[in-house]
Amino acid sequence: MSKAAVFKLLWILMTTFYIEQFGCRATQADAAAIERQLRDRGFVAATGSACADVVIVNTCTVTAAADAQARDAIRKLHARNPAARVIATGCYAQRAPEELASLPGVSWVVGNSHKPEIPWLMDSIAKVPVNESTNGFVPASALGEEQFSLLHGPAKILTGNIFEQREFLAAPVMGGEGNHTRPVVKIQDGCNSRCAYCVIPFVRGRSRSLQPIEVIDEITRLSASGYREIVLSGINLGTYGRDLSPRVELIDLLQRILDDTTVERLRISSIEPMDVTEELIALFASTDRMAQHFHMPLQSGSNRVLAAMHRWYRAEHYARRVELIRERLPNAAIGADVIAGFPGETDADHAETVAFIERLPFSYLHVFSFSQRPGTRAADLPNQVPPPVVKSRARELRALGEQKAQEFRRSQLGRVLRVLTLRPSEQSPETTPAISSNYMQLQLRRKLPSNEWVNVLIAERENKIVGEIEDVVTATTV
Repeated sequence: MSKAAVFKLLWILMTTFYIEQFGCRATQADAAAIERQLRDRGFVAATGSACADVVIVNTCTVTAAADAQARDAIRKLHARNPAARVIATGCYAQRAPEELASLPGVSWVVGNSHKPEIPWLMDSIAKVPVNESTNGFVPASALGEEQFSLLHGPAKILTGNIFEQREFLAAPVMGGEGNHTRPVVKIQDGCNSRCAYCVIPFVRGRSRSLQPIEVIDEITRLSASGYREIVLSGINLGTYGRDLSPRVELIDLLQRILDDTTVERLRISSIEPMDVTEELIALFASTDRMAQHFHMPLQSGSNRVLAAMHRWYRAEHYARRVELIRERLPNAAIGADVIAGFPGETDADHAETVAFIERLPFSYLHVFSFSQRPGTRAADLPNQVPPPVVKSRARELRALGEQKAQEFRRSQLGRVLRVLTLRPSEQSPETTPAISSNYMQLQLRRKLPSNEWVNVLIAERENKIVGEIEDVVTATTV
């Protein structure tokens, strides 16, 4: 190895990175892929942003609050570590790169369109130490042979047409609520729909899918490593495989996973109601290896509002999907997203949504206050709902969601469920969190290793729904 090559390798090994993560599971999967690539190249992960040479801020832009959170995080990490180079990337970077480029400490803004190029960008950063002559920036002469498609002037913005993006960036997400117990595998990205309120298609591009063999290989590796539950995620998961040639349906992929891997429990994340077919429900009902859990975005129970949102179903269609699930899987968890205060939503529309949710057996709700997203149809609609009214409606829906969650938990009293233990939190080290197939999240009053199957009796103690340990099924951990 030449002296130059040795020097380059040593300098890379001296360059540490940290990824500050925001947003959904798809964004987390992007970050996991970047981390894997950087580690493979010899870069060292720092323990926090305060001691890293390069901080990659992976942003979300689904709401104005998400934008504000990212900006605030960048300002704070720059104050803690002014010597660090900040690479702002993700959905906010794709939507409004100039806003992030203006923040102190940001050296590069890399949109989702060019996120796969971050490892090469890190290579170029590692070649040149920060000193007074470079003023903390990387000169163009240091970029070497690697080509960057769109490199703009002093702002150092790297972005382009997201609809030309074809590369699929993903790796299993090992953190999150399961804390290294339930890996999340992104199998689909992007969205071809154009819901009036949603900016995601404009920052993540067209729907694209991971090849089935790659999904199988990833799940096989994770199962061989001892992981018992794996979660499949995507931006619009029900459209998986429609872009592939030959075309593949999600249900066919799920069946192949069950046939060709040893995964003990497979869970799917959010899926649109019209993709929840009788055949899909029948597959879930045919095996206990499929988690009995459906998260179906509702957004509104008012047909008038659904039409204005450019949703492609009506309340009665959604209700029929819930009925089909309940007919075959009476104890399944059914969750929904709901938006409060969409432009033009009247008191009557809101009341219709509340009544719709009240009469259906939801297990929980995720409630969002409407947020204007630049470039979407809803941002320019007349009759924007006043913020105090939006806040009040969201509060009412959240209270209803809590009521529904409690009713569902009570409906499980007396049942024995098999739950998977997760890693204990630092706040409750003497208890063990666990999750059931139907998404009941329980605290077991015993310290147990993570990744064990435990049979628990659902009981009520001191006005709380708890899981009383019947027996520990396995003793293998990861």
